[in-house]
Amino acid sequence: MPHTRNLGKVLLIVDDSSLIIERLINILGEVKMVQKVLVATNYTGAINVLSENKTDIVLLDIQMPGKNGIELLKFIVKNYPDIKVVMLTNLVSDYYQKLCKKTGAVHFMDKSKEFDLIPGIVAAL
Repeated sequence: MPHTRNLGKVLLIVDDSSLIIERLINILGEVKMVQKVLVATNYTGAINVLSENKTDIVLLDIQMPGKNGIELLKFIVKNYPDIKVVMLTNLVSDYYQKLCKKTGAVHFMDKSKEFDLIPGIVAAL
């Protein structure tokens, strides 16, 4: 009997904009290796989703109500070291880019200019 394994990735989108979430879900639907897309709109929601689901990749905004995305990035790196985090934000200064990379993000993307690159980056992870 041939051995089959599920190669699909589970993604978590963490963003407080329903418009951004909808756009991401639509473009990620084109990526064959994406098995499932989960959504959270804030830090607490993301923590809950991560505790209940095996997640491979997180697309994370910096600006959110309550604790910000950098706090969540620190939590993920500490507690879920196998998860790859892609920062997707409008806060694209060198300061935030360096901070996020130093903290453990695998990519840092400009939400307003690099949206169309997301499927390729996700597929490569």
